[in-house]
Amino acid sequence: MTKNPAQPPRPTDRVETIRHGIISAIDGQACSAREISAIVGIPEKEVCGHLAHIQKTVGKKGGTVKVTAAECKKCGFVFKKRAKLKKPGRCPVCRGESIRAPFFEIR
Repeated sequence: MTKNPAQPPRPTDRVETIRHGIISAIDGQACSAREISAIVGIPEKEVCGHLAHIQKTVGKKGGTVKVTAAECKKCGFVFKKRAKLKKPGRCPVCRGESIRAPFFEIR
């Protein structure tokens, strides 16, 4: 007795691209990478890569992506000079790992 091969999963239908979805999600509203991933439906790890490209695209059109810096919940250290968009793993002052994620917004 032979079985029919399983049908491959069907990709979800998207009306707009992932980056357009991220742009519409953070346009005038601050969101963390986790919130963006939930809105757009992509893994949280992929959001920072897309945000780097969105910064360039929005910059060419005269806008800016405002990044609210990450902050240590234990000692209050603010990561102002951090160039990377992803959340830091550990605080350099107290070595705490409880970090509030950065927020992104288009202005």
